[in-house]
Amino acid sequence: MTEIQEKLFALRDEKYRDFNASLIPTVDKAAVIGVRVPQLRRLAKELKNGPLAAEFMADLPHEYHDENLLQALLINENKDFGLCMEELEAFLPYVDNWAVCDMLGPKVLAKDKEKLLEHIPRWLDSPHAYTQRFAMCMLMSHFLEEDFREEYLELVAAVKSEEYYVRMMQAWYFATALAKQYDSAVKYIEGRRLESWTHNKSIQKARESFRVSPEHKAYLKTLKV
Repeated sequence: MTEIQEKLFALRDEKYRDFNASLIPTVDKAAVIGVRVPQLRRLAKELKNGPLAAEFMADLPHEYHDENLLQALLINENKDFGLCMEELEAFLPYVDNWAVCDMLGPKVLAKDKEKLLEHIPRWLDSPHAYTQRFAMCMLMSHFLEEDFREEYLELVAAVKSEEYYVRMMQAWYFATALAKQYDSAVKYIEGRRLESWTHNKSIQKARESFRVSPEHKAYLKTLKV
């Protein structure tokens, strides 16, 4: 057992492990240690910039789900855009579930959105489901407000996938777009630009959102297929 694994097992919570494993059906339960996220965050802050963290992050793939969560949190701690991007590119091929994917959210990426945007079309074209999901998450997090352009909706709508966790992120993206950029996003719903399941899920999630007006919710309901 590695030193990092020993640290993780020392923080193990068996009840949380059982609960957490039920939320990530694509991950073997035996690979889930069961460390709560606040403790993982503390460990990441403890380890960041140290030799143990560098050795751990270079040793891919990891054995345990919690190690992948820790890797994501260590990447989030990086304050250098270029190094952060190198770490992301090395790690994304090993992300195997929604929880690790959605944990990735380095704040440094917001400091140079133009550079971030250069990577997104390639990620969206990846055959790897969670690389696609991550790309959509970045568009949702950083490009639906003052940096929004209608062409970004087209990038997400163009993704065709049978993967549940890709389609769910696609729906989440469009539901958020309906809350923040309604006039542009509703055209994609009116034009039925999304696969039927994703179309209906986008409407459902938008109608569940407190950020969408009652009038818009009523109209969206009429667009279900």
